[in-house]
Amino acid sequence: MLGKIRDVSETVSDVVFRQIRQDIISGKLPPGAKIKLEQAKERYSIGISSLREILSRLTTENLVVAEGQRGFEVSPASRQELFELADLRIVLETHAIALSFAEGNLEWEGRIVAAHHRLAAAEKKLLAGDMSRTIDWVRYDWEFHQAIVSACNSSTLLATLSSVFDRFLRYHMLAESFRGKPVVDDHKRLFDLSIQRDVAGATAVVRRHVQSGVEHVLKSGRIP
Repeated sequence: MLGKIRDVSETVSDVVFRQIRQDIISGKLPPGAKIKLEQAKERYSIGISSLREILSRLTTENLVVAEGQRGFEVSPASRQELFELADLRIVLETHAIALSFAEGNLEWEGRIVAAHHRLAAAEKKLLAGDMSRTIDWVRYDWEFHQAIVSACNSSTLLATLSSVFDRFLRYHMLAESFRGKPVVDDHKRLFDLSIQRDVAGATAVVRRHVQSGVEHVLKSGRIP
């Protein structure tokens, strides 16, 4: 019985962890926002002790800052962190690409085809002005990039890249705008190069893709 209770508790904590994390990445909890425990307890329907543990977990990803006895706040956004995340993403993703291209099989190619199909469908609607598909695009964007590196055979690399990708994505969500056709073209080019297993070409596209993302965020004027 105790084991079942513990399993349920862990499941609830995992769900709330994902909810708070997503709220930070999406900007619902903006940079620098104080996380008041009593309000958060009601909002996420979880106990104070579990909430503290979740927020402490989020500090390890630099999404939350612990303020000692004063509680927690959402990590601030800065140009310096944006540049650092961009550099780190390029290093991790291009390394994972090289490993994945060397090991990928037919099933891996199928994952890339399916992921790009979903992403392209969402991007088509965004280009047509349907901004309600932004959340779908965010999810499909990561699924596409993840599919490409999914054959790298390193769970540690994938987990680290996922964390960096999300933290980098937070800046794009703060910019509150879709990059338009250039990002769609990048994804199509990256798709073609992945199927061809062209490491040098895919690496160049990822580097340009990330750097243009930084420029887009900075042009929005929303990062101090």
